[in-house]
Amino acid sequence: MVGNSRLHWGLFIDKTLSASGDTFHLSESIIQQLAESPTLDNWLTVISLPRNVPIIPDFPIPLIFASVVPSQTTLWQIYPYLRLITLEDVPLKGMYPTLGIDRALAVWGAGISWGFPTLVIDTGTALTFTGVDDNKCLIGGAILPGLGLQLSSLGQKTGQLPLLETSLMTTLPPRFATNTLEAIQSGVIYTLLSGIKDFIEAWWGLFPNSQIVMTGGDSKVLNNYIYQQFPDIATRLIVDNNLIFQGIGNIWKYHD
Repeated sequence: MVGNSRLHWGLFIDKTLSASGDTFHLSESIIQQLAESPTLDNWLTVISLPRNVPIIPDFPIPLIFASVVPSQTTLWQIYPYLRLITLEDVPLKGMYPTLGIDRALAVWGAGISWGFPTLVIDTGTALTFTGVDDNKCLIGGAILPGLGLQLSSLGQKTGQLPLLETSLMTTLPPRFATNTLEAIQSGVIYTLLSGIKDFIEAWWGLFPNSQIVMTGGDSKVLNNYIYQQFPDIATRLIVDNNLIFQGIGNIWKYHD
């Protein structure tokens, strides 16, 4: 799955997810290298897959591929064993044509794994909410800048504000900060958490017994913040960073 910032990979063996991880978008030369030698050993080398995977004969590796980055989609067309997944492959009702394939796969994976209805909160470059009812019909959702994007926009688009890294943020900042770093954290984090809480409560107002699943690169830090700020909500949240692969695996299983 090619996301806005990273490539998310999952290794399926006998249609069971064996390993997963993330890397940066691959260059055209690396993709060409994989296309010319599409073996597991080459994949292990190129994207640093774990070496403890089961031994597989040296045959071409099929690539089940989805992308929200058109330029990357174009580059990958040279891979000889490529199957491109589009919205038409996702068995949800009521999808609109510009719905991101990442959102569709994640909410389908959440419903398959945790049950319908479900709301997925994807904490990637963009923070998205995507909800599906018990009839597997898209209710809708929302898109806003994610935690890292909000912080980086202040650091890059202002003259004096610093660029903050989410990896260094583990505890809630003081709400009324007395220095610039904590003031940025306070402004971004507390408004973001309040927005997440509002969407969760609105969803539970529609579907009181629905599962809510959080996924994406900032899921760990945001889930930690929610536990600190709204523990009653946090105890009902599920964190699952393999939703997209669960969606892909289910589609592959029944459409291969």
